[in-house]
Amino acid sequence: MTTITKEHVHFAFSPAVQPALSVPSGDTVRFETYDCFFNQLLSEGANLSNIDSSKGNAVTGPLYVEDAGPGDTLKIEILDIAMGPVGVCGSFPQTDWDNGLLTEKYFRRFSVKDGEAEFNSSIKIPVNPMIGVIGTAPKEGEVSTMTPLDHGGNMDCTQIKTGTTLYLPVNVPGALLSMGDLHAVMGDGEVCGCGLEIEGVVTVRVTVLKDCPLKWPAAVTDGRFIVIAAAGTVEDAWKLATLRMETFLSSQADLSYEDTSLLLSLCGDLAVCQTVNPMKTVRMEIPMGIFKNK
Repeated sequence: MTTITKEHVHFAFSPAVQPALSVPSGDTVRFETYDCFFNQLLSEGANLSNIDSSKGNAVTGPLYVEDAGPGDTLKIEILDIAMGPVGVCGSFPQTDWDNGLLTEKYFRRFSVKDGEAEFNSSIKIPVNPMIGVIGTAPKEGEVSTMTPLDHGGNMDCTQIKTGTTLYLPVNVPGALLSMGDLHAVMGDGEVCGCGLEIEGVVTVRVTVLKDCPLKWPAAVTDGRFIVIAAAGTVEDAWKLATLRMETFLSSQADLSYEDTSLLLSLCGDLAVCQTVNPMKTVRMEIPMGIFKNK
């Protein structure tokens, strides 16, 4: 198994970023990652006021997947997420998500061990490691690693975790897959602007799919099919996620749009992934078990 070390970092998804590694379709690769603060808050004495904010959300990569071409879909099986021993979480006043109660920047380090994050002596939070930023390169230009769009990016979706199969569009030769911004645990919405930010190592298997109908981020996990959409507001994002799910179900399950709308009202679940990034992300989920013959 090959590894892309965390020295191969960048801060924007772009076809201009040179690949760190090339592998055939079906290969398994490890990605070493920094936390979203570039590990600048791990040492004692560090604080939010003296870090280099230009190094936020570093991603490791990109990975060039042979035989991947524009119009294809990259299937990414998340086999394992190994975490470091310390996570960081912070809150930030005078931001879009500030509720007016904060007076200054605040952060804490949390020990992560034995499957739990130690919040304090009486609160232990079970970890659920996830990938905050994962994406392929856009067709042209560049997209900040702070921003989610149809290439993936900073989706901050709690369901992008070990055991999940993620599907992302291929816009350029080789796909150019990168990832970072791991969280040991995060609540849906990421309401203060942080999960429990942590460094780690992600192991994935990448496979090129030809003629796949998925042309935007989607995932399968825990018996559910998930569509992820990004837009300028949460309302626009949930409408886009719903539209994409309806369009997909209509084409793949031979249902009219009238029936897909009823089906999603009956068993489709909407969840806000994050409210804090430049574009907001929302996911629509549907249980796959209802489709007995699919």
